[in-house]
Order: sequence, then C-alpha cells, then structure tokens
Amino acid sequence: KSLKNAVAPDDICDNYGADTLRVYEMSMGPLDTSRPWATKDVVGAHRFLQRLWRVAVDEETGEVRVTDEAPGEDVLKALHKTIAGVRDDYAGLRDNTAIAKLIEFVNTLTKAYPTSGPGAPRSVVEPLVLMVAPVAPHIADELWSRLGHDESLAHGPFPQADESYLVEDSVEYPVQIKGKVRSRITVPADASPADVEAAALADAKVQEHLGGATPKKVIVVPGKIVNIVP
Repeated sequence: KSLKNAVAPDDICDNYGADTLRVYEMSMGPLDTSRPWATKDVVGAHRFLQRLWRVAVDEETGEVRVTDEAPGEDVLKALHKTIAGVRDDYAGLRDNTAIAKLIEFVNTLTKAYPTSGPGAPRSVVEPLVLMVAPVAPHIADELWSRLGHDESLAHGPFPQADESYLVEDSVEYPVQIKGKVRSRITVPADASPADVEAAALADAKVQEHLGGATPKKVIVVPGKIVNIVP
C-alpha cells in the first residue's frame, strides 16, 4: 500500500468474476508461503473455468452437452486418479496442486470430447463439477443446476475413487547410460527386474549408445529407473 501499487479485489471480480480470483489465489502456490501477485496470470485461471464450462455447456446454444454414454477406459482411469489426488490435496490444504490436477483432467476431457462432437459422459462431468466446487463454487453450482439437480452441491458428497482404476497397467523406466538418460522403456507393471533389464537392453536407442557391446552392469531400481554401466 505504501507504494500505491495494490490491486483491489473488486477490480479483479468485476473483470473476471469471483471464481477466477479464488482459483488464481488458490493456485499461486502453497498457502503457507509468500506468493507474488501477477495480474497477467489471472487470465490462466479464467481460461481454465471457460474450458470447464465448455465441457458441460454448448457455447453457441447454451444447452447442456453431456451424454449418457459410457466413458472410455482411459478417461475412467484419469477420472479416478484425479478424484484420489484431489481428495488428498484438499485434505492436506494443498489447493494449488489440487487445481493443477483439475486443470489436467479438464484438458483430458477437452481432447477426448471436442466441441465439434458429442459431449463428455455425465458420469465423468458430474464428479468433475463436485471437485471444482471448493475452489470455484459459483460456476460449479450453476453447472450442477444445469445438469438437472434441484439442490445445491454445497453440502453434497465428494466423489469416491474406485481403487481398481488406480492400479497402473504399465510403468515407464528412464534408461541411463553413464549417468545420462538415453531412452525410456514401457513395461508391464508386474514385470520382474530381469524382464525390465531385457527390455532395456533390447531398446534400439540403448543398443545404439552401447555400440553392440555387452554392458558391465545393469542396475534396475524397481518402478523407477534402469542404470547401465557400459
């Protein structure tokens, strides 16, 4: 205030809405740290809420565009992973990382169900709206109403993650040679260290760096990395 460069919250609300201000403030970083204000970055929060709106509502007609179709396996996995992550983040007061996960899931739905085609399934849109409500209550309540609910979601149940969708089918391993990542391989989640080693040595980029020679040692850290000593 002494420098007369303060930003009035009312101005941000007038230009972008209260939900945008709330989302931006919560996404700036951990609540217990000092965070610099950057008005130009408020636009990013506003665009996120615009994409959220377009997931559920047709901008041209104003009609709800959700369908009763069943979501694909990839979308279901993304949904339940988001539910589990956002629930933990809210419980730990990590609003910034919760918002990051919500942005990622909205982007997933935007790519999977573009505005030029049928909308996203109701079974994934409704949980998304419920998850957004703590940080953007006004737009969430409006969307909830448009989705056909008579009561406010303010005291509604938080979505529950299905544990079966949280199990990874595959794992990506970075492959290091002389301390530098030279390739990445994807193997089944239940692959043994011997299988991971075999997959790493069979990789074309790895073979290129090894020049066809047999390495002295291959160290597999389960679920994390493969380190090759040529």
